[in-house]
Amino acid sequence: MGDTENRLIPKTFFWMFLGLLGSALVAGYTYYSGLLEEILYGDFFNILLILEIVVVILFSWLFKRLSPTVVAILYFVYAAINGVTLSCIFAVFELSSIGLLFVAAALAFGGLAFYGYKTQDDLSSWHKPLYAILIVGLIVSIINIFMGNTTLDIILDWVILFVFFGITIYDMNKIKALADSTDLPIDKLHIYGAMELYLDFINIFLRILSLFGKRRD
Repeated sequence: MGDTENRLIPKTFFWMFLGLLGSALVAGYTYYSGLLEEILYGDFFNILLILEIVVVILFSWLFKRLSPTVVAILYFVYAAINGVTLSCIFAVFELSSIGLLFVAAALAFGGLAFYGYKTQDDLSSWHKPLYAILIVGLIVSIINIFMGNTTLDIILDWVILFVFFGITIYDMNKIKALADSTDLPIDKLHIYGAMELYLDFINIFLRILSLFGKRRD
């Protein structure tokens, strides 16, 4: 393991953990303080979803130009906004179910990330098919909002879950490779890696929760 890789991987997972912790704290506060009801009644929820997308786009497009400080701020802004939108799960699912499936998602994510880190295979060919399937799945999911087909929802959850299993392996492998092949400073690179793994974990967790979560009566 190279020196850059030796420093990058632990920092990447530490920042991923900080992002998840921030999202969890914001989600809990938003729900239990009653702020979620105000957001929903005030029709601010869609604005938050759009803002999330804007932050991700800024993070992706301007990443190389921005200073490490600004990149870090964008990461935590996204984690906080995502925490607000994630607060909805407390209204839909039982708390015990959320906790149990969070642990299940963490174990699955950990195993996938470990495989992506350890494998010596070239996974660069995974990128296009994985993201092509993901885009198609998301488009069909949007269409199904208006169709309301429950069976199709379940199928899409399984498909997107397995796509993110693959993306997690691919992203972890890519982050490991970037440690030795990029000129980006490690102070920016670990935040980039943390954002990618954060998104992978959140999507795995939400799909598992949707499939197996115990809903409130």
